[in-house]
Amino acid sequence: MVGPFKFNKKPKGPNKRKRARIKRKLKCRFCTAEGCPRPVFVDYKDLRTLKVMLNRDGNLVARRKTGNCAKYQRAVRHAILRARFMALLPYVVTE
Repeated sequence: MVGPFKFNKKPKGPNKRKRARIKRKLKCRFCTAEGCPRPVFVDYKDLRTLKVMLNRDGNLVARRKTGNCAKYQRAVRHAILRARFMALLPYVVTE
C-alpha cells in the first residue's frame, strides 16, 4: 500500500538544492612561474592591490580567499598596516 506521500516531486522555492560550483584553483598574485621572487616585498603605496586584499569592513581577507602564499600574505599584512599608519587606507570604514 502506498501512502499519501509522493517522493517523486522536486522541491520548489527556498528548499531547492543548489548546484555545486566548481572551485577554481587560486594562485598567489605576487609569485611568478619560477616561484616566489626575493626579496618578498609588497608596496604599501599600491592602493589598488591592497584594497583587493580588504573586505567591506576594512578587515584583511584570508589566504584561502585570496590565494596568496604565506610569505606574501605576511607582506600584505605589513603593507596594509603601513598604509593605514601613513593615512593612505582607513582603519575603520565609515558608511
